[in-house]
Amino acid sequence: MLSIALAGKPNAGKSTFYRAATESDVDVGNYPFTTIDPNRGVSYVRTDCPCLDREERCGGENCRDGKRYVPVELLDVAGLVPGAHEGRGLGNQFLDELTNADVILNVVDASGGTNEEGEPVEIGSHDPVEDVDFVEEEMDLWLASIVERNWEGVERASRSPDFDLDEELTDMLTGVGATEADVARTLRDIDYPADPIAWEDEHREALAREIRQRTKPIVVVANKADIAPEGTVERLQEAAEYAIPATADGELGLRRAADAGIVEYDPGDPDFEITGDVSDDQREGLERIRDVMEEWGGTGVQQALDEAVYGLLDHFTAFPVQNESKWTDGTGTVLPDAFLLPEGSTPKDLAYAVHSDIGEGYLHAVDAREKRRISDDTELGEGDVIKIVSTN
Repeated sequence: MLSIALAGKPNAGKSTFYRAATESDVDVGNYPFTTIDPNRGVSYVRTDCPCLDREERCGGENCRDGKRYVPVELLDVAGLVPGAHEGRGLGNQFLDELTNADVILNVVDASGGTNEEGEPVEIGSHDPVEDVDFVEEEMDLWLASIVERNWEGVERASRSPDFDLDEELTDMLTGVGATEADVARTLRDIDYPADPIAWEDEHREALAREIRQRTKPIVVVANKADIAPEGTVERLQEAAEYAIPATADGELGLRRAADAGIVEYDPGDPDFEITGDVSDDQREGLERIRDVMEEWGGTGVQQALDEAVYGLLDHFTAFPVQNESKWTDGTGTVLPDAFLLPEGSTPKDLAYAVHSDIGEGYLHAVDAREKRRISDDTELGEGDVIKIVSTN
């Protein structure tokens, strides 16, 4: 399962985002370090279910009238403060928790109502654009410190006649999620001395920054967009390649209202319908949320998750079935499973995603839409429905 981590300074709204995205109860407070022990839960990314191409909806647990929700892990850990990579605040604990994350959501207080330490201040008195670079810098320096601590071992290994820098760095960096391909591409993109003994701090920092960008890419969540000073969200979007306006409070309110039968709303919808009896205060609050959704196309919570997985990580959703005609599994359930795969994945990759035994026994695959066998090197894409034929 893909892992998404929530990063950012204290009191930016990470825990509220987590509650809204996972519908889990966690501590939320208007003070730094509300979160001490990491919260780990399940959230979902949203895509179109292939059942939209059939006469009847599939009725699966994670399908809501053709809106398919695919599970991902969501991690909320203690907030960052300046100097976190040196151990300030709960920095080392926070950064170490990011080791296995595939992508980072940097939750920024777009209202400017918290300073660089995460302490409440007057709205607009802090520039949230500073929080974009701050989180990236802390993560880069954290990874650079890991490289620095282990560099002596690289230097010793370099004296061996069969030394291979790619292999040595891969061994060092697998612990932070880097693959052999990540290391190879990084070394192609940076300038460095051939002899590791000649490397300076600038070379190690360049290595760390490139590896971080490849293994821990970042989507900025411009949270509290509903109370942000005019023009602030736009400046955040200019400062970050991926920046999503959001109101985690608004999303949490809508999910609670939907659970109570007050509104009709599915996560990621651009609007909602009031279906129950509400007080004047409740209606006013809901209409404020609606105003934000009209401006930004939703509350931003689902959009941020989707952008992280389908946009930044460039994944797609594939649907394995056993019966290519009915799109069912062995029990007759229509489209029971959905798997997130990286761009370029083949039928055999899907087989391994279903189960290692299925992958090892893989024989061939059938495109259930076209009702035809496909080659083993076919690159799958979003919404593909595939029958895997295996000896296991």
